[in-house]
Amino acid sequence: MSFTSAIKSELCRLELGRDCCVSAELAALVATNGNLSFSGRGAMSLNIVTDHAYIARRIYKLVKHVFGLSPVILARKKTRLRKNLSYLVRIADSGQTRRVMERLDIIDGESRMRSGDVSKFAASDCCRRAYLRGCFLAGGSVSNPETNGYHLEIATELPSHADNIRLLLAEIGVKAGIVSRKRQQVVYVKDSEQIAQVLSTIGSNQGRLHFENARILKDLRNRVNRLVNCETANVSKTVEAAQRQVAAIRMLSVSPGLEALSPGLRQVARLRLENPSATLDELGQLAEPPLSKSAVNYRLRRLQQLADQSRD
Repeated sequence: MSFTSAIKSELCRLELGRDCCVSAELAALVATNGNLSFSGRGAMSLNIVTDHAYIARRIYKLVKHVFGLSPVILARKKTRLRKNLSYLVRIADSGQTRRVMERLDIIDGESRMRSGDVSKFAASDCCRRAYLRGCFLAGGSVSNPETNGYHLEIATELPSHADNIRLLLAEIGVKAGIVSRKRQQVVYVKDSEQIAQVLSTIGSNQGRLHFENARILKDLRNRVNRLVNCETANVSKTVEAAQRQVAAIRMLSVSPGLEALSPGLRQVARLRLENPSATLDELGQLAEPPLSKSAVNYRLRRLQQLADQSRD
């Protein structure tokens, strides 16, 4: 089961709650993923398609709770992408369909889908949570932080509905963007902390814990990798610098000879030749008397300058 599927399965096991919250969740599901179909005689039916049986059962319970209706659930075999089944939740009666759509305020005077007045279902904190939960169940997905980057999105065909979702997210302190993808408007969140907040808001506590644990492990792994890379780079620089210093000292030992150097330079030169892999601190401790790191570095740079002058 994918990360998104596990979160949606958890959400579908939540209790239905108060009547206002049930209506808010159902309105979000229909507005996000519902569509109206018309027959030749003007009859109208409501259809909601989902890839998951547990979401289909959730929609059935919501409709039953709010309207006392028993919608039909049809399972259909998919032929594309080798997927198994999709589920169609349908209210076939025209009168019942109109009553549901008008009650949820997602149909206009010309029998067309609309996003409706979202403030009607998001006036309280509990209803706002339920509405966002319905939107996520209908068109949401979240990437697995263990294997991918941080990304949560909710797709809908209605541009006005995408704006409503973004406004609701803004009310809980989550900054979201909107991008067009084919015929859909996609509301997306990229910040990991805000994704965790969305999961908590819609009621996915287990999903948030899994997300947070994966995020912490991923951040820790990235930090360790950065430290290792930094340390490796520093070691490489130290080795390269030591090799240049040894080469310069060997050149000076030929001409004019190490004995021609001052006592301080001669001591550091011999210590470097005897300890080609030692750090500046280690060379300073080997000196008599001990030298500071800056003093050793100064003398090695002076030896490099003398070698360059000798080469010229």
